Amino acid sequence: MEYVWFSLGFFLIHLGAYVVAGVLNQQLLSKELYGGEQALYAPFFRNMEDPEEQRRSGRLMIPAQLARALLMSVVLYPVLDALGDLSYGLRFGFLAGLMFVYADLAAATPFSNNIEGLVYLKPRFTMPEVFWRIQSEAIVYSLLFGAVAAWLLF
Repeated sequence: MEYVWFSLGFFLIHLGAYVVAGVLNQQLLSKELYGGEQALYAPFFRNMEDPEEQRRSGRLMIPAQLARALLMSVVLYPVLDALGDLSYGLRFGFLAGLMFVYADLAAATPFSNNIEGLVYLKPRFTMPEVFWRIQSEAIVYSLLFGAVAAWLLF
């Protein structure tokens, strides 16, 4: 039962951090990268200015984040006791670092804010102003997730 509660808490914290980081980033830094036919990501992202596309993404967001959170939480089961023995600061560093490095910066799928993207994407997708605008979302998410998860999950 401990694992179920851990995964449920992980999901709620992940969803909250995901929404907060995404909304902040989208509203303050990167709206024009995603919306409209002339957006940088228009060739392969759904247009969130289209109400039908927005509804579709809205319907799928929570199930998709539940799947992501479940997968990410399950792989931590073997180390839960060890994490629980760490101080808050070490748990925070581990969880925030894990999310930032594994889920973003060192992810295997190339995108504008990761190492693979710098290697394989065309320069317009990885210009410093694009890289850092996208990276800021990953940083906010990771710090927020790490802070709350290290506090509430252990």
